[in-house]
Amino acid sequence: MSALFAYEPGYEIVAQGVSADDALEIGRVHGPDVLFMDLSMPGNVFAAISEISHTLPDIHVVVFTAFSSFDSVLKALDAGATGFVLKGGRVEEVIEAVEAVMRGELFITKQYAGQVLGSLRNKSARESLNKAVKLSVREKQIVGHLMQARTNREIASQLLISEKTVKYYMSSLMTKLNARNRLEVVFAAQRSGSLD
Repeated sequence: MSALFAYEPGYEIVAQGVSADDALEIGRVHGPDVLFMDLSMPGNVFAAISEISHTLPDIHVVVFTAFSSFDSVLKALDAGATGFVLKGGRVEEVIEAVEAVMRGELFITKQYAGQVLGSLRNKSARESLNKAVKLSVREKQIVGHLMQARTNREIASQLLISEKTVKYYMSSLMTKLNARNRLEVVFAAQRSGSLD
């Protein structure tokens, strides 16, 4: 990446980092026009993108990654990224992404452009679905423990409630999130934004 822009006129690399925390620091200290982030870098990348887009709105975040899940594209855009480029594509696409976001446009790698545009058209429908799935504080706590692979007994012990009560909440979560098991509960809760 640095080699690419080193020979491209009109660009200057102001800093480099290897983690989500580095990206936040670079944003605060150097205030670059464009900040490239990789979804596989250490740390909570989506949280970092969100913080940068909310607290440093003049910085355009472009995700440049080999991680190619369509859900990750949407999640990055929802967090505030304005560009998404897959590694291994055309080198020119990286330059096109920078130019597009600097013009205030959204840039999506061609492999996902059609899908993302269709999804953004349905964004209001997705938001309605997210709003429909509201979890109570206790249900969010249960999901948090499920994410740590805890058993019903361990959850009951941690929350100072009975196993029977944990089972009740599990049934409620599976119904609300249309999930068939503990793993699906976790995935559905994350996908729907119910843990935010």
